[in-house]
Amino acid sequence: MLSRLSRAGLRALSRARPGTNSATSKSHEVEAINAYMVCAGRKLFSSTTNATAGDSNNKPEAKISVTFVDKDGEEKLVKVPIGMSMLEAAHENDIELEGACEGSLACSTCHVIVTDVNYYNKMEDPVDEENDMLDLAFGLTETSRLGCQVIASAELDGICLALPSATRNFAVDGYVAKSH
Repeated sequence: MLSRLSRAGLRALSRARPGTNSATSKSHEVEAINAYMVCAGRKLFSSTTNATAGDSNNKPEAKISVTFVDKDGEEKLVKVPIGMSMLEAAHENDIELEGACEGSLACSTCHVIVTDVNYYNKMEDPVDEENDMLDLAFGLTETSRLGCQVIASAELDGICLALPSATRNFAVDGYVAKSH
């Protein structure tokens, strides 16, 4: 676990803008680290604020358009804040995307299919843990991802995600455990 967190921190810092110890560069580093950790299914809590004296809380939150296509082919267009996972977006918009492990990379029930390979190629490659879970997913395709690992970014504005017709979760699929 420690090595995964260390790699996550290094990746996040490498994405942050190099700069001096200014409040702006520190704020950007914190945002980069938080965005990466949310992507990994973990949220960071801090008692400090990223706000500076000149910041205004009146700015509208940046959002992208995402279309979810359910198993029956019905499309639902939603606005997703930048930095939010598609699993969280689906839950906030009453879209049936399970997420049994709550985004901890321990299941494949938030499996989504990116319908346009151009959007798929804009995303970072899945980490080994995501690939391991995708191997268990129902209806796996070349553009399959876990919804908890697809994080809204400006590059993904207009993405379309199809939900597979089933998941592999015994509790949901009618499996009844038998005592030994």
